[in-house]
Amino acid sequence: MARGITETDVHTAADELVANGDRPTVERIRAHLGTGSPNTVTRWLDTWWKNLGIRLQPKRPDLKDAPAALAELAGQWWALALEHARESVLEELADTRQSLAAEYDELRVQQQSFAHEGSALHAKATASAQSERLALTQVAELRQLVDQLQSQLAESARQRASTDQRLEQVESARRAMEARLQELQELARSERDSLIEHARSVENRAAREVDQARQQAKELQIRSSSLEKLHAATEQSLSGALKAAQRTATEAVKEADRQRARSEVLEEQLTKIPAAIEEAFRARQRSATSKRKMPKG
Repeated sequence: MARGITETDVHTAADELVANGDRPTVERIRAHLGTGSPNTVTRWLDTWWKNLGIRLQPKRPDLKDAPAALAELAGQWWALALEHARESVLEELADTRQSLAAEYDELRVQQQSFAHEGSALHAKATASAQSERLALTQVAELRQLVDQLQSQLAESARQRASTDQRLEQVESARRAMEARLQELQELARSERDSLIEHARSVENRAAREVDQARQQAKELQIRSSSLEKLHAATEQSLSGALKAAQRTATEAVKEADRQRARSEVLEEQLTKIPAAIEEAFRARQRSATSKRKMPKG
């Protein structure tokens, strides 16, 4: 309350309510004063009711000079008036006490309700504090997770930069390999042409030797009539030379075939090298792409 109230304040307020035709109650006195606790008003109102009978008793008139019969009748009227006033005051006091008891019970109910509300508010405050602690813990965990994700992101960026650098190195190596492959293809073509030219030269030389041997045979046949022995020896020599030349030609042809087969195998291997390099480069790109598509964290 804004200020303390006294017994006089309560008694004065009760008198004013009675003067206005209202029965004084705790709530009416508090409303009339605009302040005061129910317990304090109740205590001072009880004293007002206790003193009310004394206050209402007028001074008994002095009837010592009146006739005895009038004095006796006046005394009876006075006793009846006092009894009526006493009964009225007791009835008002009973009503007031009943009202006060009801107000007291209501206050007790309100007090219990306030106690329950206080317990509920305390439970809510405890739950709120627990929720706040849990939220703070979750925030700390989320911050730690964010830091981990940022670290993983930085590591992923570093790995990506390293992968890009390795891809550039692979691309450079691929270009160098292609250049080397072209050189090898040119060298293989040149070697193949040289081998073919050599085989042709050997074949031509063998053919010329065969032609020469045949020409010599014809000449020997023309001279065979006079030079049979020489012809026989020469024919035998020429036959050996022919066989040697044939063997040489055969070996030259076989060598040319071997060189041709070797050139074809080498050319086939050289042809497969770009595809193998391209497949390795594509596999490397697929591996790098799958790593980039992997979920982070």
